[in-house]
Amino acid sequence: MATGVQEVLPPALDSTSDPPPVFDGTTRLYISYTCPYAQRVWITRNCKGLQDKIKLVPIDLKNRPDWYKEKVYPANKVPSLEHNNEVKGESLDLIKYIDSQFEGPKLFPDDPAKEEFAEELLSYTDTFNRTVYSSFKGEGEAGTAFDYIEAALSKFNDGPFFLGQLSLVDIAYAPFIERFRAFLMDVKEYDITAGRPNLATWIEEMEKNEAYKQTRQDPKELVEGLKKRYMALLQAQL
Repeated sequence: MATGVQEVLPPALDSTSDPPPVFDGTTRLYISYTCPYAQRVWITRNCKGLQDKIKLVPIDLKNRPDWYKEKVYPANKVPSLEHNNEVKGESLDLIKYIDSQFEGPKLFPDDPAKEEFAEELLSYTDTFNRTVYSSFKGEGEAGTAFDYIEAALSKFNDGPFFLGQLSLVDIAYAPFIERFRAFLMDVKEYDITAGRPNLATWIEEMEKNEAYKQTRQDPKELVEGLKKRYMALLQAQL
């Protein structure tokens, strides 16, 4: 199993780059190094030990190549997965697809109670993200979303993760919590782990995971990217 393999990451392809030989039998995961949705699928690939089976193809979203929309994925967004002469998209669908269709450790539970809770948590991801992003704009409080996470992490006691053991649920939340934690601490001096011991432990355990660590960005870069996106709104709140 190659979960601990430290691969050399290829440079992002831009409008001047030639396309890969699409539909030549190679399985390719098209991502952006900065996109949290793409990071979900990248983590899943790594956790399954599929570095040699699924080739990373990073795209420069600020200068994306025309061929990506024309030849690969008409939706023109990431992530997308080229497999068996088809291209599929949508991060939550892709993490389930990779888990079910490829070899490696199983990342979705067989236990009915855990499966039901997993689906509930995956369904909540959009609400979680929307709540926290809205708080950046001064609309509502982020704390309610993190309180939900704290409570969810107490559901099973056979490990520090949402379902006890590492699963697709942790992978779905990790890229966003990574960004929210850094941004809220830097901009609002708000520690999302204060008074939330389950969340603090979860972050600590996730950060030990090699498959996840290989996908992480410098927190300062994450903060700067979000500041650029929300700067005008943030200044209006001061």
